[in-house]
Amino acid sequence: MEALIETGEVTIDGETAKVADRVKPSDLIRVKGRPVKLVWEELLPKAMIYHKPEGKIVSRDDPDGRPSAFNKLPRLKGHHWISVGRLDFNTEGLLVSTTSGELANRLSHPRYEVEREYAVRVLGELTPEHMNTLTQGIELDDGIANVESIYSVGGEGANQWYQLVIREGRNREVRRLFEALGLTISRLIRVRYGPIAIPPKVKRGMMLDLTDAQVRELLKWCDLESSLPPQKPTGRRDEPGKVGHPYRRRMNNRGDN
Repeated sequence: MEALIETGEVTIDGETAKVADRVKPSDLIRVKGRPVKLVWEELLPKAMIYHKPEGKIVSRDDPDGRPSAFNKLPRLKGHHWISVGRLDFNTEGLLVSTTSGELANRLSHPRYEVEREYAVRVLGELTPEHMNTLTQGIELDDGIANVESIYSVGGEGANQWYQLVIREGRNREVRRLFEALGLTISRLIRVRYGPIAIPPKVKRGMMLDLTDAQVRELLKWCDLESSLPPQKPTGRRDEPGKVGHPYRRRMNNRGDN
């Protein structure tokens, strides 16, 4: 290619090309007067969801040698996975990973107040006073914390399920809020992170890649349109499906296993 350019027979928009010239998708490239159509690679970041089971840490290094959620992620050449938020060892549910640091920061930084939705199983029943206290705020050791919303979704016997939303994602925030009320969480599942929810088909331990269309939608939701590469015609459509619409399932159908 460099030898051909040095002959002067390659032009960019009518100008003789030089080695190291940069071109855009809108530029017209000709070789010996004939137009050449370049194939442009989309530089979209990758993103995937993982239904993390209990008993895994969200860290690459652990002095105790516990199994890591990162061990399940596929290996990449030239990139590495960044987790969006964390889940503690005993919490299961939605873990989002991406190769874009900018996207991960936009989803996880507290100043953006991205919603995290959880299904919570409690030993005992929350009173209206408990719910009011949770929404009004509770003083924890790192400041006042509260839930955005909470409602009951039923249960059997001593185990009652609740659905709640928080916007900060501090370390063990949901568990600490309930502990401050003297209540015990027997199971905690993150079911939604921002516009991304666990689809019913993604069971515990399973992963799912987001399609290019879903990644583009996610970047737009995060106001990161400027980082979107131009779309190239591929002759096919991406798999349909939206990032949005939170997936909710009746908690009393989950069972207690």
